[in-house]
Amino acid sequence: MDVQLKRGLLDVCVLSAIKDGESYGYKIIKDMSPNIEMSESTLYTILKRLETAQMLTVRTAEHGGRLRKYYRITGAGLQRIADFKEDWKEIQAIYEFVTKGEGNNDENPVSSGTE
Repeated sequence: MDVQLKRGLLDVCVLSAIKDGESYGYKIIKDMSPNIEMSESTLYTILKRLETAQMLTVRTAEHGGRLRKYYRITGAGLQRIADFKEDWKEIQAIYEFVTKGEGNNDENPVSSGTE
């Protein structure tokens, strides 16, 4: 997969993992793990990039005698998720064009339904 495409997809996945409330690194990885495998180093690189882009905010608090960073999505982060959903429609159309005429598309990994 193209590195830039994958990077953008992972950014949206991380934002989606925290869209319903504040979270921290280990929990984000745990919440994503049924669908996406991600190392801690990759996650923290993404979190720093999203913070720099003002798509999330960070606060530090003590937990179990250690400092833990908590991440919260911002309006810009929510907008990035909304933009991704719109972009996905175009990606679906491209996928359908590329795969047309290849027979049965039952194994199509891109759903043609709406959310």
